[in-house]
Amino acid sequence: MNDLTPGTWTLDPAHTSASFMVRHAGISKARGQFTDVAGALEVGAGGQNLSFSTTLKTESIDTAQADRDNHLRSSDFFDAETFPEIRFVSTEVDGDSLTGDLTIRDTTRSVVLDFSYEGAATDPFGVYRAGFTGETTISRKDFGLTWNAALEAGGVLVADEVKISIEAEFTAPASA
Repeated sequence: MNDLTPGTWTLDPAHTSASFMVRHAGISKARGQFTDVAGALEVGAGGQNLSFSTTLKTESIDTAQADRDNHLRSSDFFDAETFPEIRFVSTEVDGDSLTGDLTIRDTTRSVVLDFSYEGAATDPFGVYRAGFTGETTISRKDFGLTWNAALEAGGVLVADEVKISIEAEFTAPASA
């Protein structure tokens, strides 16, 4: 990553995806994303000592189903009025692993993402950009997201395990 200019890089929300997937009723998968994202990447000398910070607005959850989105914004899940943001702050980048503190509903837990640097390039408008991907799986119960409903045939409506996928693009510091 020695092609990364030292300084503060800005997350480009138009080219970033923060998505999730959870099993629904044990028979299918519900998918969604947060559309209001912001963040920064700090790069040290020689492209080393990377540090990421990101916020997702809980009100921006989008599963392509309005009733489900409203339920997820409610106090049963994210309680968007009381807890307007989900935050992630990295604590270590080590090769293909990104460790950081994830905060949901004011509960912070350390998570580890499978992490990849996808490269850097100058776009047709002269903006230098870098791309990263990350994936992890969390227990939603670890963050106080415990709402559920029992199914008549056994099991529950919403699985505990949530898979998270991040595709992030950052723009270089203005002086780059």
